[in-house]
Amino acid sequence: MSLVYKILPRMAWDEAVARGRFDGSPVDLEDGFIHFSTAAQAQETAAKHFRGQAGLVVVAFETSSLGPALRWEPSRGGQLFPHLYAPLDPALAKNVLDAPLGADGAPDLGVLA
Repeated sequence: MSLVYKILPRMAWDEAVARGRFDGSPVDLEDGFIHFSTAAQAQETAAKHFRGQAGLVVVAFETSSLGPALRWEPSRGGQLFPHLYAPLDPALAKNVLDAPLGADGAPDLGVLA
Protein backbone atom coordinates (compact mmCIF):
# COMPACT_ATOMS: atom_id res chain seq x y z
CA MET A 1 0.00 0.00 0.00
CA SER A 2 1.37 3.40 -1.01
CA LEU A 3 -0.04 6.51 0.66
CA VAL A 4 -0.08 10.18 -0.31
CA TYR A 5 -1.07 13.05 1.94
CA LYS A 6 -3.10 16.25 1.64
CA ILE A 7 -2.60 19.02 4.20
CA LEU A 8 -5.51 21.42 4.58
CA PRO A 9 -7.58 23.34 7.11
CA ARG A 10 -9.95 21.18 9.18
CA MET A 11 -12.83 23.45 8.11
CA ALA A 12 -12.12 22.84 4.41
CA TRP A 13 -11.94 19.08 5.03
CA ASP A 14 -15.21 19.07 6.98
CA GLU A 15 -16.90 21.01 4.17
CA ALA A 16 -15.58 18.53 1.60
CA VAL A 17 -16.88 15.60 3.64
CA ALA A 18 -20.30 17.25 3.93
CA ARG A 19 -20.39 17.89 0.15
CA GLY A 20 -18.90 14.53 -0.76
CA ARG A 21 -16.28 16.23 -2.92
CA PHE A 22 -13.09 18.28 -2.62
CA ASP A 23 -12.19 20.37 -5.65
CA GLY A 24 -9.03 21.77 -4.11
CA SER A 25 -7.61 24.59 -2.07
CA PRO A 26 -7.12 28.02 -3.66
CA VAL A 27 -3.58 27.08 -4.79
CA ASP A 28 -4.85 23.75 -6.17
CA LEU A 29 -7.55 25.54 -8.18
CA GLU A 30 -4.99 28.04 -9.47
CA ASP A 31 -2.56 25.27 -10.52
CA GLY A 32 -5.24 23.03 -12.05
CA PHE A 33 -4.62 19.98 -9.83
CA ILE A 34 -4.77 18.90 -6.19
CA HIS A 35 -1.35 18.89 -4.55
CA PHE A 36 -0.32 15.86 -2.49
CA SER A 37 2.93 14.84 -0.81
CA THR A 38 4.52 11.51 -0.01
CA ALA A 39 5.35 10.65 3.59
CA ALA A 40 8.96 11.71 2.92
CA GLN A 41 7.85 15.07 1.46
CA ALA A 42 4.95 16.01 3.74
CA GLN A 43 6.79 17.60 6.66
CA GLU A 44 8.82 19.85 4.33
CA THR A 45 5.58 20.78 2.54
CA ALA A 46 3.97 21.61 5.89
CA ALA A 47 6.90 23.80 6.94
CA LYS A 48 7.17 25.57 3.59
CA HIS A 49 3.50 26.22 2.82
CA PHE A 50 1.60 26.00 6.13
CA ARG A 51 3.90 27.56 8.77
CA GLY A 52 1.87 29.45 11.37
CA GLN A 53 -1.48 28.05 10.22
CA ALA A 54 -3.43 26.44 13.04
CA GLY A 55 -6.36 24.07 12.68
CA LEU A 56 -4.86 21.86 9.98
CA VAL A 57 -5.34 18.19 9.25
CA VAL A 58 -3.29 15.75 7.23
CA VAL A 59 -5.37 13.27 5.24
CA ALA A 60 -3.97 10.01 3.89
CA PHE A 61 -5.08 8.40 0.64
CA GLU A 62 -4.05 5.14 -0.97
CA THR A 63 -2.56 5.91 -4.38
CA SER A 64 -4.36 3.00 -6.02
CA SER A 65 -7.76 4.44 -5.00
CA LEU A 66 -7.08 7.73 -6.82
CA GLY A 67 -6.85 6.09 -10.24
CA PRO A 68 -5.23 7.40 -13.41
CA ALA A 69 -5.96 11.05 -12.54
CA LEU A 70 -3.03 10.83 -10.08
CA ARG A 71 0.18 11.80 -11.84
CA TRP A 72 3.74 12.05 -10.55
CA GLU A 73 5.36 15.26 -11.74
CA PRO A 74 8.64 17.05 -11.01
CA SER A 75 8.56 19.95 -8.59
CA ARG A 76 10.97 21.18 -5.89
CA GLY A 77 14.49 20.23 -6.87
CA GLY A 78 13.22 17.76 -9.46
CA GLN A 79 11.45 15.55 -6.90
CA LEU A 80 8.36 13.80 -8.18
CA PHE A 81 5.22 14.97 -6.39
CA PRO A 82 1.75 13.41 -6.65
CA HIS A 83 -0.84 15.64 -8.33
CA LEU A 84 -4.50 14.73 -8.76
CA TYR A 85 -6.20 16.01 -11.91
CA ALA A 86 -9.75 15.33 -10.72
CA PRO A 87 -12.04 16.15 -7.83
CA LEU A 88 -11.24 14.20 -4.68
CA ASP A 89 -13.79 11.91 -3.03
CA PRO A 90 -13.41 12.36 0.76
CA ALA A 91 -14.79 8.85 1.29
CA LEU A 92 -11.47 7.51 -0.05
CA ALA A 93 -9.55 8.89 2.94
CA LYS A 94 -7.69 6.22 4.89
CA ASN A 95 -6.88 8.44 7.85
CA VAL A 96 -7.40 12.02 9.04
CA LEU A 97 -5.05 13.37 11.71
CA ASP A 98 -4.79 16.75 13.38
CA ALA A 99 -1.58 18.65 12.56
CA PRO A 100 -0.93 20.97 15.53
CA LEU A 101 1.70 23.67 15.29
CA GLY A 102 5.09 22.69 16.61
CA ALA A 103 7.44 24.95 18.59
CA ASP A 104 8.94 26.23 15.31
CA GLY A 105 5.51 27.26 13.97
CA ALA A 106 5.37 24.47 11.39
CA PRO A 107 2.54 21.94 11.55
CA ASP A 108 3.63 18.70 13.22
CA LEU A 109 2.42 15.83 11.06
CA GLY A 110 3.68 13.11 13.39
CA VAL A 111 5.02 9.90 11.90
CA LEU A 112 3.63 9.18 8.45
CA ALA A 113 3.97 5.75 6.89
